[in-house]
Amino acid sequence: MKILVTGAAGFIGFHLVKKLADRGDEVVGLDNINDYYDLNLKYARLKETGIEKDRIEYGREVESAVYRNYKFIKLNLEDRDGVSALFKKEKFDAVCNLAAQAGVRYSLINPGAYVDSNISGFVNIAEASRHNGVGHLVYASSSSVYGLNERMPFSTSDNVDHPISLYAASKKANELMAHTYSHLFNMPTTGLRFFTVYGPYGRPDMALFLFCRAIIENKPIDVYNYGDMKRDFTYIDDIIEGVARVIDRPAAKDENWSGMRPNPQSSRAPYKIYNIGNGRPVKLLDFIEAIEENLGKKAVKNMLEMQPGDVYATWADTNGLCEDMDYRPATDIKDGVKKFIEWYIKFYGVKL
Repeated sequence: MKILVTGAAGFIGFHLVKKLADRGDEVVGLDNINDYYDLNLKYARLKETGIEKDRIEYGREVESAVYRNYKFIKLNLEDRDGVSALFKKEKFDAVCNLAAQAGVRYSLINPGAYVDSNISGFVNIAEASRHNGVGHLVYASSSSVYGLNERMPFSTSDNVDHPISLYAASKKANELMAHTYSHLFNMPTTGLRFFTVYGPYGRPDMALFLFCRAIIENKPIDVYNYGDMKRDFTYIDDIIEGVARVIDRPAAKDENWSGMRPNPQSSRAPYKIYNIGNGRPVKLLDFIEAIEENLGKKAVKNMLEMQPGDVYATWADTNGLCEDMDYRPATDIKDGVKKFIEWYIKFYGVKL
């Protein structure tokens, strides 16, 4: 297939590009390479896929020096004309929209960035998909949409009308917009509610990265809710395998769907929502312990109250994805943390 991956310089997008290119798909990666976090890391990911920094120009496709079936373009999702022109030129079979303004806490500081990228940008992708015959639009949602819901594990059949951050609200909006396009234009859309993803080349604003760096530098780590938190940590390779399987299987109409008993995870339109996670929550303090063991150093913990917008626990009910896609995440937390730390030490030239 010819597949567009937006957010190709991002953590998940970078790994997905490699997976799809390795298996032989024709791939176009898109990213605006914004400065939300370390640009050197984003350019390092791009270099790994054969895209050199000095060859990148806004709005111009760059051929990969590593993959003959991969091209990259620097483009803003908010650039309606640029997005439209790209879709008209390339005629994608499928789109995986991973580009977004990320981060729960940052949404308290810069809410406009979330409207621009996650709302306006998403509409541009959906419109371009609609007008250019895209066979399947897959897009990143988030576990944060569950908001105030306290029933565990989080199920896609649960109500998600009580988000507690603008980031979460923007992701819920993506799901609503996707359903509209599926309903009005018979366009298959699948939303993936990602749970806490970690691994090599991960985002430096995420807990594993922050903790690892601080412990190495003998600095204290911030541990929210006094460590009484759980996260459904999922290793990147498990996530990418799930995403690739979803891309290959466009959402179908649920023939048993009833407007009298509406199921939020499907529709009479070709629309589907899945949780994608490990399905086994890990205590935050156990996660920190795994980092300490691999670094051979103890963390100095700065115990803090819960941050606004955070939730006590995330735990994915992944039965839908397991049943439909034979999805079986298999990476143990200790193995995954070990792989990340090995990458971190090599990438940053750390001497322990």
